[in-house]
Amino acid sequence: MLLQNEIKVSASYVTKKYVMNKKSRAILFSKEGQLKNNNFWALRGVSFEVFSGETIGIIGTNGSGKSTLSSIIAGSTSPTSGEIIVNGKTSIIAINSGLKSELTGRENIRLKCLLSGMSNKEVDRIMEDVIHFSELDEFIDQPLKNYSSGMKSRLGFSISIHHEPDILVIDEALSVGDETFYQKCLDKMKEFKAEGKTIFFVSHSAKQIRNFCDKTMWIHEGKMKKFDTTDIVLEEYSNYTQRYKKLSKKEKIIRKKKCQTIRKEFTVEAYYERKLIKYPDAGFERMRHLFQENEIKVENNLLFYIIIILTIFSLILVGGSYLL
Repeated sequence: MLLQNEIKVSASYVTKKYVMNKKSRAILFSKEGQLKNNNFWALRGVSFEVFSGETIGIIGTNGSGKSTLSSIIAGSTSPTSGEIIVNGKTSIIAINSGLKSELTGRENIRLKCLLSGMSNKEVDRIMEDVIHFSELDEFIDQPLKNYSSGMKSRLGFSISIHHEPDILVIDEALSVGDETFYQKCLDKMKEFKAEGKTIFFVSHSAKQIRNFCDKTMWIHEGKMKKFDTTDIVLEEYSNYTQRYKKLSKKEKIIRKKKCQTIRKEFTVEAYYERKLIKYPDAGFERMRHLFQENEIKVENNLLFYIIIILTIFSLILVGGSYLL
């Protein structure tokens, strides 16, 4: 039973780092500290609370961190530091999310449902309902690689809503396809909302968010710029985009480079220190836990990879001796 005013998702100072090295060789032969400036922080200290029954829009420019945040909420990726608490079963809808191009639509339904914890009997029970909602008909037995983006979106949405999630995350999945199917999806989401379920709706469309969402998050350059009622946030976001459009090409390039530098040079340690100064009574132990990076720190990359290679080689030798 879903309780009103129950906190469904809470985030505290969530960050996410990606290493931008393109070649494994560069990582293998790098010296300690050499890769520091190749980090890119997709999220830089995002905090919020969302309650049961709320429909939350997530808006922002390309590369702002919207999809990274939605993936963390859905549990498909983990934050680098900070804390995310999700109370309930989540399901994410994004084009190609968890779908395999070589499998047919029907096979993808079974695979994705089984991976979510359903049994074969449960999949059999909902299979025709999923196909009927997707309106893919005879295409359901065609390989996914032959699908258009709109068809993939239909399949992904249909699978996800039949998981009966408590929390639904929709990441740009309704930006493709026809208006009729979009309205069908919207009606289904309204049913979920009436049942007290929580929905995160990531979109570039201010119109879609205005028509459906109670509150909206504006994610800007990896940070929470604004989180308020939808009308208030969209007005500020619209003002920002209008100002940005008036900038000259040179001014846009300068601003973009500045933002990229900030996101590359961000460190959890410096952010931690700023928060301690701003919130001195928050409690050191609690703050230290939230700002500790959730990763294994490798002091010497070359030594680390040599150990990994030797370990794999040893396992191969052991396996071979058993065969003999």
